[in-house]
Amino acid sequence: MILLSTLNAKYIHASFGLRYLAANMGDLTEQTRMLEFDINQRPLEIAEKMLAAAPALIGLGVYVWNARQTLELVRLLKQIAPAIPIVLGGPEVSYETGSQEICALADAVITGEADLKFAEICRLLLAGTPLPQKVIAADLPELAELRSPYPLYGAEDLAHRLVYVEASRGCPFRCEFCLSSREIPVRQFPIEPFLAEMDSLFQRGARQFKFVDRTFNLHLETTLRILDFFWQRYEPGLFLHFEIVPDRLPEPLRKALAKFPPGALQLEAGVQTFNAEAAALIERRQNYDRLEENLRHLREHTHAHLHADLIAGLPGESYESFADGFDRLLALRPHEIQVGILKRLRGTSLSRHTERWGMVYSQEPPYEILCNGLIDFATMQRVRRFAKYWEHVANSGNFRQTVERLWAARGSSPFHAFMEFTDWAFEKLQRTDSIGLSTWARLLLDYLSHRCGEEPESVRAGLQNDFENAGRTELPPFLRGETSPRTKTSQRLSKRQQRHLAPGE
Repeated sequence: MILLSTLNAKYIHASFGLRYLAANMGDLTEQTRMLEFDINQRPLEIAEKMLAAAPALIGLGVYVWNARQTLELVRLLKQIAPAIPIVLGGPEVSYETGSQEICALADAVITGEADLKFAEICRLLLAGTPLPQKVIAADLPELAELRSPYPLYGAEDLAHRLVYVEASRGCPFRCEFCLSSREIPVRQFPIEPFLAEMDSLFQRGARQFKFVDRTFNLHLETTLRILDFFWQRYEPGLFLHFEIVPDRLPEPLRKALAKFPPGALQLEAGVQTFNAEAAALIERRQNYDRLEENLRHLREHTHAHLHADLIAGLPGESYESFADGFDRLLALRPHEIQVGILKRLRGTSLSRHTERWGMVYSQEPPYEILCNGLIDFATMQRVRRFAKYWEHVANSGNFRQTVERLWAARGSSPFHAFMEFTDWAFEKLQRTDSIGLSTWARLLLDYLSHRCGEEPESVRAGLQNDFENAGRTELPPFLRGETSPRTKTSQRLSKRQQRHLAPGE
């Protein structure tokens, strides 16, 4: 039996790559089984479940989000069952293979798009035929020849997980931080078979479609065909996610997007930087005037949920330049701004800037920048915390009114005002994760009341409105003006200890 497996970032993420491989196994299809895990599961327990399936060969998808855990898993498998061949594939092992321990441990590594090559390698290994070499480059497959992965989304996937789909592969741009810059030209799947597959998914109950195309709005005719397909089938609950080129929004596309009601569309716009010099350094091309006009149009004339990306740490961009870019983007009113920290992904050409700009990256996945010649380590850490706290407070939608009071109260730029809150909150929390909603609400109340001099009852009323607007029926006691009834004894005890107290203790 051939076991195909990977560690997803979360349970909700069904592996698209595994389904492509399984769909294209040909005469080995009946011998192939998929097992999906996530990075929160222990590698030792994953190894146990994999080996319980008695595989004759194991194929593993390796990505930046699971590289560390997959290395530990492969170490275990080679200790416990060294005779079972392990074949690796995926972006993380498609480049710089010679320096990676995981590649040295494996029996074969397929670089590039392995949709068809994996089955070929399996046939050789299972027959005992020596491979021509350990690291094997896969030729780009003809997309029209690939068997569809979509029938391999099961009922549980359709009901509880994201359904990933793609109408194209590749990207026309050469942004040096992105692996897609190596995938030129863009290749399109034949549109009629693709729409037939989408119809089949829809008839089976799929209502959430996440397109992984890097530039969904690149080919207008195809884009309009896909949008019209879903518009003709629209019903409440339909959700479509697309990544768009933000400076490309012709009038026919504007009209097509405007048809969809609230909740149906999410558009991810990769702005990345407003610093033209930094953009030129990394070979990112975009028209900023057109970009701004398009984002305003999307906010004012469509119901699409607008998610915009910025990257901190790019060569040539200072802390102040990034702050200015953040404020410029916020003024366009996207629903969410994702602050990403620059990563030097394997296979990208970012390393050519290392010496000139003093770029220092972590050697551990996801290879985020630690500092550069313009932003020192301590400042980069502050930006990293800013990104985390912005996600919790602003992007979450839990504090839509209150978050704007942060910069209104300080009378400064939104970036600097929120950074001031970030520094203050981190001094109290000393962490960036596992922070509950009520903790954030109390922090905002304390900060605005005591640090900014806002009237406490006004802040509390605003927080109450935020909770109600977010659909939350129960307020924390301190927002109702109540105090906790816990006794001094219970305050000293953990929740686990409190459960053992007798009534009245």
